[in-house]
Amino acid sequence: MSRSPGSDRTLASFWVGAVVAAALSLVGAPLPLPLDAGLLAHVAGMLAGYLSAVMVVLMSRAPLLERHVGSDVLTRWHSKGGRLFLILVCVHAGAALGAWAQTRQENLVTALVAVLGLPGLLAATLGTLLFFAIAGVSIRAARRRVSHEAWHGVHLLTYVAISLSFIHELAGPNLAGHPALQVAWTLMHVYALALVVRFRLLLPLENAWRHRLRVEAVVPEAPGVVSVIMSGRHLDELGAEPGQFFRWRFLSSGLWRTAHPFSLSAPRHGDFLRITVKALGGGSTRIQTLTPGTRVFAEGPSGAMTARRRTRGSVLLIAGGVGITPMRAMFETLEMTGGALTLIYRTSRPQDVIFRSELEHLARLRGAEVLWLIGPSSSPELQMTGQNLLRLVPDLAERDVYLCASPAMSAALRAGLAEAGLPLRHLHEEAFTF
Repeated sequence: MSRSPGSDRTLASFWVGAVVAAALSLVGAPLPLPLDAGLLAHVAGMLAGYLSAVMVVLMSRAPLLERHVGSDVLTRWHSKGGRLFLILVCVHAGAALGAWAQTRQENLVTALVAVLGLPGLLAATLGTLLFFAIAGVSIRAARRRVSHEAWHGVHLLTYVAISLSFIHELAGPNLAGHPALQVAWTLMHVYALALVVRFRLLLPLENAWRHRLRVEAVVPEAPGVVSVIMSGRHLDELGAEPGQFFRWRFLSSGLWRTAHPFSLSAPRHGDFLRITVKALGGGSTRIQTLTPGTRVFAEGPSGAMTARRRTRGSVLLIAGGVGITPMRAMFETLEMTGGALTLIYRTSRPQDVIFRSELEHLARLRGAEVLWLIGPSSSPELQMTGQNLLRLVPDLAERDVYLCASPAMSAALRAGLAEAGLPLRHLHEEAFTF
């Protein structure tokens, strides 16, 4: 899968910050450096404090990150960073306790009691316990048993946990007595929190007031699938691109508490936006019964699966089921000058096809091609092997490929596309997860 230059630059900047944080752990250390538990505690502690700020930035939904890195990439980084953060916290705590016990010739229990009496340590310990509780809820097996609302509510405790640990960071031996470093460290955390407040709280409220989005109509498209058409004001100012998504919050009973990520299923037309939703859970099922006039909060646009990723003249779009929604918008808008545009649409049953007449009309209008793969996955000719893909699109390896499908179909397609000779840097996709 392709990685944007923006993601590489962002990741590089985070690594530079980590090097600086590690260097700060050496402030006040004697020379030559003692390679002992104390040094390990300092390095792990400073890296954990730095990483806590990075984790907040990753989930701030800052437009620069969302557009140039991608929401799914940020989520994966956040997940991996969370595990690394907990490891660093454990290393810091264990090494610090061991160093204290060793230098004072105390047993670990006595050392633990003494350490908890230091400034900010009891609060930091409570913060650490909160971090582990949040991680427990995020484990895949546990996450299946909780609603998105409950999962999101528990994750808000992250800000409490960071606050509880912050005094300990400032009072630690690497920052204490160094006012300039303490101010810089504080500003780093304040900046991360400011991004969250700006882009997850204030900007959605500003957009709600500015654009006044309301449900205009709910149109059935297929069994269990509807399009929600919304009207508003000044929607061009949103700067939404085909392939992107918003997090939609519908102000109706049972829906207002949760923001649902859905792609635009058509480019903006005047003061109208459209999304298309399949009933797959409680929230998406309730969306099917929205009434005209319902107010809507839209947070976004987000996502990096846009024409900006394109590097080749010809394009292949691949959609599975309701994954046709972002592909439908791109099928209408991708600029084609001398290249070929092909859409492969895969569904299990004819009645599951969405936008058939629209897609056929666009194909005729644009001189593009739609390949319908309809039937059971057990059919050999419908399996996403490299041989089948090359039979359908012989020049596949010379195109940019955009993909939106279920996790199982996406995995099969990645393997098939690689088998067909497509360099993975020319495969563009984005998955919605929480």
